[in-house]
This record gives sequence, structure tokens and C-alpha cells, in this order.
Amino acid sequence: MKKAVLMVAVILTSLCASAQYTIVSSVDFPNENESWATENVTSSMGVGYSLDGGHMIGLRKSGDDYDMFVRYSMNENLYLSADLPKEDTFDNARVGVGYSMNFLGNMYIEPNYSVNLESEDSGKFSLGISYKL
Repeated sequence: MKKAVLMVAVILTSLCASAQYTIVSSVDFPNENESWATENVTSSMGVGYSLDGGHMIGLRKSGDDYDMFVRYSMNENLYLSADLPKEDTFDNARVGVGYSMNFLGNMYIEPNYSVNLESEDSGKFSLGISYKL
């Protein structure tokens, strides 16, 4: 039993040591009559886990739930993304493209554009921020 616990601890430690985590969030701009608050940046905060080959998978806060997101890095700055909500996952899925610009050290500014797969909305432009650990 001790060997199994030690083996699991070594595997998890090596997995975490070689992994790159990213903290992501979207900036929600306030309406005309509202002022800026912390919630404008933290309401959709999440954590992503970078896999080999430019793939990232993670969870992002959405109200009281957490939604899954995936990213595929096409090159150093350009990425494709998909946001998959917990309820009606494929009916409400959003796919998009984004550009990651290094701002300061490991902090990035990420403008992106996404569309809902099922509805005929005109798309949504948003501004995100991320920090690579």
C-alpha cells in the first residue's frame, strides 16, 4: 500500500512540475450608469491546464456554475477556442478565435471573437486577460 501511495505521489508531482497552468478571465465592461468594480474582471475567472502540442483545457466560472473551455494554439499568439457550458453543452457552445499579446512578464491581453453554434447571433467580441504560471 505504501508503494502505491508513493507511486501516485511521484506521478502527480512530476505531472504538476512539468505542467503549465494559466489563469484566465474576461473583462466585462460596465453599463453607462455603472462604475468599474472587481466583479468586472473576476466574474468569469478560470484555470486552464496546458497540454503538449498547444492544447489547453480548463474550467471557467459562469454565475454559480463552472463551464469548460478548450483552446488550440495555432502559433505563439493566435488561438482557436471553444466555450462549453454545463447545461445544453452543444446547443450553447461558442467557438471563436483570439490573439494573445504579451503585456507584462507572464500577463497577456487577449482580444477574441466568438459565435454561438446554434443561434444566429452576430457574434461577440470580448477582451480577456491571462496569467501563465
